[in-house]
Amino acid sequence: MFDYVFDSHDIYLKARQKPFVVGGGAVFWAAKRIFDITVSLMLLPLVAIFAAILLIINPLWNAGPLFYVQTRMGRHCRPFRTVKFRTMQSVTTILRGPEDPVEAHRITRLGRLLRLSRIDELPQILNVLKGEMSLIGPRPDYFEHARSYLASVPGYRERHVVRPGISGLAQVAVGYVASSEGTKSKTRADLYYIENAGFALDTRLALQTIYTI
Repeated sequence: MFDYVFDSHDIYLKARQKPFVVGGGAVFWAAKRIFDITVSLMLLPLVAIFAAILLIINPLWNAGPLFYVQTRMGRHCRPFRTVKFRTMQSVTTILRGPEDPVEAHRITRLGRLLRLSRIDELPQILNVLKGEMSLIGPRPDYFEHARSYLASVPGYRERHVVRPGISGLAQVAVGYVASSEGTKSKTRADLYYIENAGFALDTRLALQTIYTI
């Protein structure tokens, strides 16, 4: 698999072969779940406040439903439905393919602000409370796109042995991707995270996520 080495400026990739093993141990994963639930419960009032505010201002700058629900691939490659504050104009069918860039023309003015601040991700703490997601972990992909990646991206199935996350190493180190090569880089980062999972790495990623916001 691959090692990610942290330096004072960034994270860079240094490849070396080794068997794929889930790191962290039972104590870490149990503590991680308790932490996920605790933090998500603390954030629930914040979600309610933003939902109330958006209900008032959405008709002006983001007309349409408050929430956006999408089926994504979760742990063990099973489908689940994620919940976000809607940032794009509503469509009945997703036309974007797995190799296509995000449909930026559909992002509303308010939606752009929600995306920049990551506020649109807040409702996913409901997925965390349900046990479908974690605060930190591999980011879940749209289910139909993920099905194609299973056949074309090495290691893509293995990245689903843990709960997907709201943020993760791939988001911090690789960023947004919209190509098979980008997905391969993201998958390598996710596999590194799973193999090297632990309190220190989760703390580092949480702090870097907050700093990015």
